[in-house]
Order: sequence, then C-alpha cells, then structure tokens
Amino acid sequence: MLETLERSALAAGRAILDIYNAGPAVSYKADTSPVTDADHSAERIILADLAASFPDIPVIAEEAAAAGHVPDISGKRFFLVDPLDGTKEFVGRSSDFTVNIALIENGVPVAGVVYAPALGILYSANSKKAKKALIEDDRIAGPHAVIGCRICGDRPVALTSRWHNSAETITFLADHGITDYEAVGSSLKFCLLAEGLADIYPRFSRTMEWDTAAGDAILRAAGGETLTMEGMPLTYGKRNQRHDSDFANPWFVARGKP
Repeated sequence: MLETLERSALAAGRAILDIYNAGPAVSYKADTSPVTDADHSAERIILADLAASFPDIPVIAEEAAAAGHVPDISGKRFFLVDPLDGTKEFVGRSSDFTVNIALIENGVPVAGVVYAPALGILYSANSKKAKKALIEDDRIAGPHAVIGCRICGDRPVALTSRWHNSAETITFLADHGITDYEAVGSSLKFCLLAEGLADIYPRFSRTMEWDTAAGDAILRAAGGETLTMEGMPLTYGKRNQRHDSDFANPWFVARGKP
C-alpha cells in the first residue's frame, strides 16, 4: 500500500509544480482560506488512484469534504487526504507546501506519505518505520533512509506555524524556557521532528485532521507523539463534535523523544 500512496503523491506533486510554475488561479472558501486549481487537480489524481487501488476504503479529502462529499467511515479504516497542505505557502511562492495522504485505523494514523514537491523530499511511514527519500525528475533517487526522532537536549528547538501562530504558542514557549524556534509551513513540521531536526511543535490554533494525519503517522513511526492538552494521543475520524465541526482537531503538542 505504501508504494501506491507514494506514487500517487508524486503524481499529485507533479501536477502541483506545473501549476506552481505557470501561476495558480486562486479563489477563497467561505472561511476565507485560499484554494487553487492545484488543490483540485492534485485531489482528483489522488482520489482516482485510491479508488482504483483500494475501492473498499473510503476517503475523506479536504476539497471534497468542503463540497459536502463525506462518505460513511463508521467502524471502517479510511484515508485522509490533503492534496495541497500549505496553500498560503504555495500562493506566496514559498517551498513549504506538501501532499498529505494517511491511512487511519481505529482512530490512529497507521501509515502516511508527505511529499514536498518544491523541495524534492518524500517522507513515508507505516506503523513500524519512518523513511525519507529524495526525488529527482519525479522519481525516487536512491534508497529510502530510515529516520527517527532525537532525544531532546537541554536546549529544545521548537517549530511553529508560519501563518497561524498565536499568543498561546508564545506563552507556551516562554513557560517552557524555549528560546530557539523556527516558523515552518505545512505538515513539514511533523516531518522535521521525525527526522530529528527539532524537538517540539505546539499548535494552539485551528487544524483539521487532513492537515495533520500523514505527518502525525510519520512522527509516531519515528518514535514521537502528538498529544492533546489532556495528554491523550490525537485521534482521527472525529464526527458530531459538540464544540466544533467534523474532523476538526483540538489544540495539541507534537514532540520527538522526551
């Protein structure tokens, strides 16, 4: 399965880069977040690939969900797809945007692929191992390298959201004596934790499950964790939430090895 998800992410990334280089057409959703023709093109590619390879596994995809197309996932494993995570980065000509595909079983992200097409980096994971590969000419160049979280030292390095930082995040960093931090876009924050290049990612602003699932799968496979403010692992497939919409995440802290 993981190879299929990787191929689909690479194909979607190829379409995204074509539009990136030509210049995207940008519109805005009801919540004022941007969406481009690259989001829609990449999602069509991924949905077609998943339907052909795994017709019995439902898919929750960001743009389809926004249009009201949400299949029944009750008691089932399912895919979560964000075809272009970091649309603001994409529109702003930054390289920090990704293709995210994750498999969820019993509320847990057990496999995931995160592809950063502008950086030529592919991260992938199953429940046992997290890997990184370099991409050249839309192909994996050389073998995958196994990655893992580092043990946090005396001066932890934090990652924060470039576009969605908050006063609560700044307070958290100050309360924990963290002075070294970097703003990074998209699900790359999870991957940098998984690769052992940073230690903690506090997120005290809104995210959706498709934003986090693939990166979270890679982080967990690399030895890290993503916990809610109650200290419980972040779960997926959240429907009929009392205080928020379907598939919305609570605040969380992702970290490597403590």
